[in-house]
Amino acid sequence: MLDPLLRWAAMAWGFGVLGYLAATMVTPGDVPVSVAGRNFGDMFNQVPTSVAQLFFPALVIGLALYGLEYAWSAPTLRTWLTETGMPGWTAAVLTAVAFLALGAVLAWLFQRLTIDVYTTIIRWAFLAIVLLALLYLLGGVLMPYGETGIVGAIAARFTPVWIALVVTFALSILTKRRTGLYGKLFDSTIGMIGFGLVMFWVFTAIFAGLFDMIATHDPLTQIVQLKNELPGVAVPDAAEDGLFPHYLLGGDNLARDIFSRMVDGAWVVIGIAPLATVFAFMVGITLGLPAGYYGGKLDTVLSFLANLILAFPVILLFYLLVTPEIIATGIPNYMATFLFVFPIIFLAVLLNSRYHTRPALRLPLLAAVLGVTGWIYLSLISEVGSPVSILPGWLDAFDVPGGILVVFVSVVFVNSPTVFRIVRGLALDIKTRDYVAAAQTRGEGPWYIMLWEILPNARGPLIVDFCLRIGYTTILLGTLGFFGLGLPPESPDWGTTINDGRRLLSIYPHPALPPAFALLTLVLGLNLLADGLREESLKD
Repeated sequence: MLDPLLRWAAMAWGFGVLGYLAATMVTPGDVPVSVAGRNFGDMFNQVPTSVAQLFFPALVIGLALYGLEYAWSAPTLRTWLTETGMPGWTAAVLTAVAFLALGAVLAWLFQRLTIDVYTTIIRWAFLAIVLLALLYLLGGVLMPYGETGIVGAIAARFTPVWIALVVTFALSILTKRRTGLYGKLFDSTIGMIGFGLVMFWVFTAIFAGLFDMIATHDPLTQIVQLKNELPGVAVPDAAEDGLFPHYLLGGDNLARDIFSRMVDGAWVVIGIAPLATVFAFMVGITLGLPAGYYGGKLDTVLSFLANLILAFPVILLFYLLVTPEIIATGIPNYMATFLFVFPIIFLAVLLNSRYHTRPALRLPLLAAVLGVTGWIYLSLISEVGSPVSILPGWLDAFDVPGGILVVFVSVVFVNSPTVFRIVRGLALDIKTRDYVAAAQTRGEGPWYIMLWEILPNARGPLIVDFCLRIGYTTILLGTLGFFGLGLPPESPDWGTTINDGRRLLSIYPHPALPPAFALLTLVLGLNLLADGLREESLKD
């Protein structure tokens, strides 16, 4: 089952090398490219005067062509030579010489093609890669299990995610002219790619965590015969036990299914990082707006506290907050009691400032919102056996595990000062604008101006920072899991899974690579999404 995966890797590499060579050869001199790319392209732009000068481009292009041939079918030339009775090593050498010669011919021809031809080659090569990848994924979904190898089987498991992505993109593109900044995101290629990567893992987390539709095995179940087995290994007695017939990405050092742990790890990461970032923004906005608007001693005190926290290295501070000795003192529980009250304050001030001229609506609305959010707040901070145990069991709606709560509080604490400084700076700038002066002339209160005049006009930078901060939080969670802190040791989060696999990385690389790739793609998607949002927000 590894063969299709190797073929696709070879095909992607071959097309990628050819496309990169073409791109570096045709880049005009006044277009900034990397030094490596320019030097690499110069090797091809020179007219060869000797065999030695032609050897390097011939070698690279020949290797790319060999990768394409391997991806398309069996290594036909070498196989044919072997079948004629030629020894294996001789056939391999002649195959290499043949591809080297073909690469030399193409390298010589490439120097004599026009820019238009290069552009056409790049465009069609890219379209071919995308089309083949889509056909392969579609084949994995539609064709019977086992017909399309490991990648196809994995694609079939993600069928609900593909459907959700298609529906989301279709609706978003159809309504993009009516959805403001979100709709403008679909005018940016980078933004769409980032949005697709992020939503892929969001939908994966939802379908895996809530509906159990993607994972093939329980992430904690151990099948001892499959310890450190390679991807695609068959599960013994799967039919009799009602199990999925394979470990799609192999087994780890405790004989658990790597694919299922990677998928369930998305639920852990997506469940913590965005929500913790929202709480951090609530704290930063609630404190940053008055600091920037009022200034004076309030600004001095709050800025000093923020700078004091930021003076500590973030990773070290994060590390200290989740150590068992700190947890035993109850400090994280007391921090949760303090930090989790800020969303309630934010919502209360937001509604009060909006409806301060309509007391008949304001008072019932505030009572309802404060009642619900207060109950949620007490349920979150109250934990039986902890220093903060307020609600009785029958009223405690959220049973948050101690490790999750500690990690959540730590993320909010280390992110809030940075958000505070961003919001404070934006408030200092925006409060001098004419529309703020007009609101003051109308007699609007300070909190109305801060929340309904300043904050909406600061949404662009804040949305961009929100996306970046989720990615930053994801890396922090991975770091904690890697060091075995905060989350339980058996947790399927990506950091813990990477740590489990890195101990035998030189012998069995496959357990650590899938969660590392998942972490990479999610953070990359968040950064691309932030770039797309920044690009579109600057056009306003």
